[in-house]
Amino acid sequence: MNIEELIIRLPEHADSRGVLCVAENHDLPFTVRRVFWIYDIESGQSRGGHAHTRCEEVVFAIHGSFDMIIDDGTERACVRIDSPDKGIYIRKNVWCELTNFSPGTICMALASEPYDTDGYMKDYDEFLRSRHQ
Repeated sequence: MNIEELIIRLPEHADSRGVLCVAENHDLPFTVRRVFWIYDIESGQSRGGHAHTRCEEVVFAIHGSFDMIIDDGTERACVRIDSPDKGIYIRKNVWCELTNFSPGTICMALASEPYDTDGYMKDYDEFLRSRHQ
């Protein structure tokens, strides 16, 4: 798994008023069909802990930082997400966990599919079995 291939950098436009960061569908590996964000994450908590069977996501730290653990069933890597223009692309059938949130973090995800509870694999052992069949 080449982590550099999974990093998505969005265009930024800076001037004396600040920085504007833009995400358009042509900047992403899929068409966005859902946007969500998480915040007020208490110290020591983690998020994710699942794989999507149909959905792809690009996850950003809009404010603050966190670690993203990604696991394709063969390789496992940890990436620090700490800039609002830098996202990590999570393909379908890839396990991900978000940990080590800094205080005040706001994490935003752009998703390829609407929410579907049947599209989640939440048991890690089941995930590994599915990847090695």
